[in-house]
Amino acid sequence: MKPENTIHIKIPLQRVGALIGPAGTTKKTIESQLNVLLNIDGQSGSVWISPQHQNSDPVTLFRTRDIVQAIGRGFSPNKAFRLFHEEIYLSVVDLREIFGKSESDISRVKSRIIGKKGRTRRQIEELSGSLLSIYGHTIMIIGNQSQVDVAREAVQRFIRGDQHKSVYEYLQRKRRELKFEETKLWQDTHF
Repeated sequence: MKPENTIHIKIPLQRVGALIGPAGTTKKTIESQLNVLLNIDGQSGSVWISPQHQNSDPVTLFRTRDIVQAIGRGFSPNKAFRLFHEEIYLSVVDLREIFGKSESDISRVKSRIIGKKGRTRRQIEELSGSLLSIYGHTIMIIGNQSQVDVAREAVQRFIRGDQHKSVYEYLQRKRRELKFEETKLWQDTHF
């Protein structure tokens, strides 16, 4: 029986090793950075996340859940560790919620988002400033709020069937807007 303030999540069995890391380093890093305990069942892929101290911030459990989920859905630990920062978020697009159990539709959309030799995925990452992982039936996005919003909209446009050219144009326009906002913010804080 696990304590009430424990979060349970399942990850694919083939990703358990990535979550644990060589000699347990990934697991230890997560536990020490966020003051949590990870109980990982290597046979089922179940992970229980609990605080090391009773007076821990409950938000920490959800941040840990996001990191575990990110690693479990294909991100390397180093990329998932960006989620240690409070201003970085994880967004999940579950293709089953859109296409049900239609493997052909899910596969078709994943192929559109990945592109030839990963080109489309790289374009989304470069132009939005986010990180993407396409794994199983999910598309995971890591970035700050603006980056996640732009990347998620690009993914939604591919799901709707928009042409690659129009999605790239959207991404380039948003990239210019984000750069302008960053410049304006920098100028406002330095002058």
